[in-house]
Amino acid sequence: MNAARTRRWLAAVAAIAVVVLGVWAVAIEPARVIARRTEIAVPRWPPALAGFSVVALSDVHAGAPHMGLDQVRRVVALANAQQPDLVVLLGDYVIHGVIGGRFVPPEETAAVLGGLRARHGVVSVLGNHDGWLDAPRVRRALERAGLRPLVNESLRIEDRGHAVWIAGLADLWTGEPDLARALASVPPGDPVIVLTHNPDVFPTIPARVNLTLAGHTHGGQVALPLIGRPIVPSRFGQHYAIGVVREQGRVLFVSPGLGTSIIPVRFRVPPEISVLTLVP
Repeated sequence: MNAARTRRWLAAVAAIAVVVLGVWAVAIEPARVIARRTEIAVPRWPPALAGFSVVALSDVHAGAPHMGLDQVRRVVALANAQQPDLVVLLGDYVIHGVIGGRFVPPEETAAVLGGLRARHGVVSVLGNHDGWLDAPRVRRALERAGLRPLVNESLRIEDRGHAVWIAGLADLWTGEPDLARALASVPPGDPVIVLTHNPDVFPTIPARVNLTLAGHTHGGQVALPLIGRPIVPSRFGQHYAIGVVREQGRVLFVSPGLGTSIIPVRFRVPPEISVLTLVP
């Protein structure tokens, strides 16, 4: 094979690869939903609560391509199949300007998410897209569906004789997160999990918080070999993009979420139901 034919052959192979990867990123991966299990060793977590399970769902963005209400129903069914102790919803139930998407009212999305089941129910917070639409409206929709939205407040549950507090923060971009107010009713020493849409609040989380759960980043939606995640909506770059982060004895988990924002593409970051098992 001469050099010219080799170059043409390589160009053809490259073109085919680009098309195949493009189809995967636009049409296949965003339509998948996986349930990924992650065990998290939590500082000062009571040994009696070893194995406490949390399903974290973030960035549903109902109305984005591949995330119609039928897909949300499938998410609910798969989440319920995990039989968690608690389900947490980490914000962004609506969309704004996603290419190929259509607006779905938060009332309709909340009604479907109202089918989520867990031993201790479902707790939620709001995200920036919810604030851009109408935060009080989205909060009312969540309340009517029994999804217990928390805005700078906390909720006490009891499991195996231990109190566990769930504290929810207002969104960093569209609200005013107030940690002191959210933790005001939590007795010192009691286990507490903080829910926030945006992980950029993590540096301000006090050491008394056992675990922080966040969404917002979508895991960058695209993770390229060698390069990483080119676009992450965080002032800390890729540092809080996805998964477990440990800093100074504190622990953060960032969900890659379910829907898409702006560009309906996912590559090597599939939509995820995060199934978290907490151990001491």
